[in-house]
Amino acid sequence: MEGQKSMLNLGAVILAAGMSRRMGQPKLLLSLSGKPLFRYTVEKAIRAGLEPIVLISGEHTSSFQQSIHDLKNVEIYSNELYSQGMSTSLRMGIEVVSDRTQASMIFLADQPLVPDIVVKELLETYKRHRSEGVRIVRPQYKGIDGHPIVFDAELYPQFQHLQGDEGGRSIIKSHSKSLKTVHFEQSVWGFDIDTQEDLNQIYSMNPDLT
Repeated sequence: MEGQKSMLNLGAVILAAGMSRRMGQPKLLLSLSGKPLFRYTVEKAIRAGLEPIVLISGEHTSSFQQSIHDLKNVEIYSNELYSQGMSTSLRMGIEVVSDRTQASMIFLADQPLVPDIVVKELLETYKRHRSEGVRIVRPQYKGIDGHPIVFDAELYPQFQHLQGDEGGRSIIKSHSKSLKTVHFEQSVWGFDIDTQEDLNQIYSMNPDLT
């Protein structure tokens, strides 16, 4: 079984079904330096060689599809239960990748400043330490827990028990001995966009986007 698992892919689940209550409009479709905000995360997953790449959307599925029509190997699924919280998107995403992956990296689509080096370090840490019992790898940005997070396939069944807007906190808590944290000193990398002010501020945080 272990030999079979080692042949499976490392996938990506991108959570993009939030309701953008604080923004007042679909924030993930807003332009950031001429590119839809969510596309930064999708392109990051592609560059990392993750497969499959599964994006879970809410009520704007067609707009997401149009915004990445030129990208290959990205699967978009519409979560009709998105208003019930993040757990519904996590459950759907994990179910889609469950029989195709050894592990999956869970991304939040509203964090465009996470650099490729973070994704690379998390994946390499998972590969290096899995034989030692590591089943979850997550980053900390200047001491603050963040995303993306790698979950091993052994934990997939537990996602089906998540409820509401919890995310994977309970899974991480109950498997703390299997958790490996990778530390980064750049707090800005974990910045997520919830308001128009956040979107304006992001340019000052990363001049490369101007």
